[in-house]
Amino acid sequence: MVVNRIISSAVAGLAAVVIGFASSIALIYQLVINLGGDASLASSWLLSLGLAIGITSIALSFYYRIPILTAWSTPGAALLIADAQNFSLNEAVAGFMFSALLIFLSGITGWFEKLINKIPFQLASAMLAGILVNFGIDVFNHMNQEPILVGVMFLTYLIAKQLAPKFTILFVLLLSGVMAWQLNLIDVSDFSWEISEFTYISPEFNLKAILGVGVPLFIVTMAAQNLPGIAVLKAHNYKTPVSSILSVTGLVNLIAAPFGGYGLNLAAITAAICMTEDVDKKPENRYWAAISGGVFYIVMALSASYLMNVFSILPTALIFALAGIALFTTITNSIKQALTDNKVSEAAMITFLVTASNLTLLNINSVLLGLIAGCLVMAVQRAFKKNAVIK
Repeated sequence: MVVNRIISSAVAGLAAVVIGFASSIALIYQLVINLGGDASLASSWLLSLGLAIGITSIALSFYYRIPILTAWSTPGAALLIADAQNFSLNEAVAGFMFSALLIFLSGITGWFEKLINKIPFQLASAMLAGILVNFGIDVFNHMNQEPILVGVMFLTYLIAKQLAPKFTILFVLLLSGVMAWQLNLIDVSDFSWEISEFTYISPEFNLKAILGVGVPLFIVTMAAQNLPGIAVLKAHNYKTPVSSILSVTGLVNLIAAPFGGYGLNLAAITAAICMTEDVDKKPENRYWAAISGGVFYIVMALSASYLMNVFSILPTALIFALAGIALFTTITNSIKQALTDNKVSEAAMITFLVTASNLTLLNINSVLLGLIAGCLVMAVQRAFKKNAVIK
């Protein structure tokens, strides 16, 4: 029983880390290149980010006994690729540090937690479902690209889910790798082992960097990463120490920024993998999956140079399909939880639809807009009900 729990936790942690690394490693590489760096600097950034994520995931999960998995800001990397090209590497690092400082202040003041606690549970679940649903859809979209590979992955999931639910993702991981190899989709002939090293970048503070890099990165990290990360924990009925988490991640981010730690925040998509019943029937034991994820992040950080080459040759279809398949259960549970109360079911459904869309207004992404839309629906409904009672 204990052995099964250890294995299932380790598998969930490994799956979360593989998906987390593979899904955005190209973004980080492109960001470094855009800022004037090279592959060596990119591996330094991954080393810094991986260690920061690993240490905070292990420490926070063990201390609070809940599955708290941190991550780098993938939307933040996408934002920086688009917006940071007019800044030097040193100016960008100054922006990273300012964003981290704002996150730290959000934690120690407690204002963000007070705001989050007012969000209905059903809307948080609907937002989570909206974030994850496209990953589920992408499993079948990528079946067009690699029908045999993704088809075998999906069939493996269906069979393993019935025969050995705790090890489903492990079987999918192993068989997908074998199939990709057999289909000649992987070539490792030119690989060699390398150890990554830290590279310090001196920050160059100015108003241009703070307003052009720091503030937008802070907003995107909080709205598109920390908010969904908190929603994941709330959707799985965990009492979340929001302010403490933000204080810790903000402080560690501030320390890691000069070494390439541009954005550290709560994980959402990968964290959800560590919170399903497949990890452990008892929710209070699932924090070991996040701790396992932290350990694997540290291992991967130490071999970042090598892993950059490994992940670059994995088929895109494999990575996207693996992410979606690993989240099938979470998507199902989130939709169920979002619709548990008829009084807020319409607001929850609108939250889900807006979040899942590509809507962007005034540079606000669909994640935050979905939550705003759901709250607006509830406010309008309550206002009319209140007027009806008065009459």
